Amino acid sequence: MIILDGSIVTVAMPAMQRDLNFTPTGLSWVVNAYLIAFGSLLLLAGRLGDLLGRKRLFLAGTAVFTAASLLAGLATSPAVLLAARFLQGVGSAMAAAVGLGILVTLFTEPRERARAIGVFSFTGAAGASIGQVLGGVLTDALDWHWIFFINLPIGAAVLALAVPALPADRGLGLRAGADAWGALLITGGLMLAIYGVVNIDAYGAGSWRASGLIVAGLVLVGAFVVRQARARTPLMPLRILRSRSVVGANVTQVLTLAAMFAFQVLAALYMQQVLRYSALETGLAMLPAAVMIGAVSLGVSARLAARFGERRVLLAGLVLLAGALGYLARVPVQGAYVPDLLPVMLLISGGGLVLPALAGLGMSAASEEDAGLASGLFNTTQQIGMALGVAVLSTLAATRTDSLVADGSSREAALTGGYRLAFTVGAGLIAAAFVVALLVLRRPTPEPTSQARTADEHVTAA
Repeated sequence: MIILDGSIVTVAMPAMQRDLNFTPTGLSWVVNAYLIAFGSLLLLAGRLGDLLGRKRLFLAGTAVFTAASLLAGLATSPAVLLAARFLQGVGSAMAAAVGLGILVTLFTEPRERARAIGVFSFTGAAGASIGQVLGGVLTDALDWHWIFFINLPIGAAVLALAVPALPADRGLGLRAGADAWGALLITGGLMLAIYGVVNIDAYGAGSWRASGLIVAGLVLVGAFVVRQARARTPLMPLRILRSRSVVGANVTQVLTLAAMFAFQVLAALYMQQVLRYSALETGLAMLPAAVMIGAVSLGVSARLAARFGERRVLLAGLVLLAGALGYLARVPVQGAYVPDLLPVMLLISGGGLVLPALAGLGMSAASEEDAGLASGLFNTTQQIGMALGVAVLSTLAATRTDSLVADGSSREAALTGGYRLAFTVGAGLIAAAFVVALLVLRRPTPEPTSQARTADEHVTAA
C-alpha cells in the first residue's frame, strides 16, 4: 500500500494541479511533504518499535496512514492535501520502519528468512507496477481523489489480518532508550538533509540554500552519533554499525536506489515528453520492469541466495542493472519501444536479485532487541538514496537540456540528451555500488555441518 501510493500519486499530479490550482512549485510538495515526513522519522520509528512493541507501532502506523488517505481524498484545497500527505508520511514511517524487523524475528532460519524477504520484495514490486497502471486508470475513469480512496479497503484489510496474525511483543520499554535529545537531533537532522535534497532541483545543484540545508542536517546527524556514543540509554546503540555487512549493505543501497528510482522517474518522463505516451501508456510500458523484478524476487532470489550466498547474488544483480542503464544511455530521439526500451525493462530484473540480497545483508546483524532499529536504518538509507537520486539526476538532466536548447537543438533532442546524461551517471552509480559490495561485504562463512557440530560438542565435553 505504501509503495502503491508513491507511484500512483506521480501519475495523477497534473489532474491535482488543475483541480486545486497548485502552482508548479507547490505541486512538487505533494511528493516532498510525504518524503520529508517518511524519511526523517524512519529511524526513530524503528527504535520506538523495539521499545514499545513492533506490532503496536505497525498497527498504529497503518491506522494513521489509512485515516490520512481519507483526508487526502476529501481535500478541496492545496493546504489540506499537503497536510494529509505529511500525515501519510508519518503513518508510513511507523508501519514501514518495523516491517523487516517483524520478518527477521519471525523467520530465524536462513532459508526461511530468504524466502520471506523475497516475498517482501515481491510485494514492493507489485505495489509499484499496480500503482502506475491503476493511477492512470482511476484518474482517467473517475478522478484523482480515488487514488487515495483506494487505500481505505486495503488499510482496513491489513488491520483486520494483522491483529490475529502478528505475535504480540511488549518491547524493551522506553527506559531502555529514553534519549529525547537524541530523538530531536536525528529527526531534525534527517528532516533538514532530506528537505535540502528534494529542493536541489528548485534551488540548483550549486545553490547555497540546498547545500547549507544538507550540511546543517549532516552536522545534526553527526551530533546524534556523538551523543549515542556517550548516552547512558542511547536511542540507537552504535553496536549495530560494527557489522561490515550492515554498513556495506546500506551504503550499497543508497547508490543502487539513487540510480533505480531516478530510472523510474526519468524513463517515464522520456516516454511522455519525447515519445508522447499518455499516462496510461507509460504505466503499461513500465509494467514489464516491475513484473520482472517481482518474479525474480519471489521465484528465484531465495534459492540462489541459499546456494551461492547473498553477496554473489547481489553482485550478479548489480551487473544486470548496470547493463540496463548503460543500454538506456543510448536512447534515440525517435525511439521505439521494442528495440530501445523493452530490453531495459527485462534487464531491470536484476533488481529482483539486488533488493532481497540487500535486505538480507542489511538485517544480518539484527538481534531481537535491535530488529526494529536495523529495519528503520535500512528503510532510512533507502529513502535517502531514492530522494538523492531523483534530485541530483533530474537536475543534471535539466541542466544538460537547457545547454542543448541554448546551442540550437530541438526541444525533443535536448530532452533526450539530458536523459542520456542522467542514465549514464546512473550506470556509474551502479558501478560504484558494485565496487562497495565487492570490497566491503565479507564472503559468508559457511555454517558447520551437523556432524561437525556434534564432533565439536564431544571435544568440548571431553
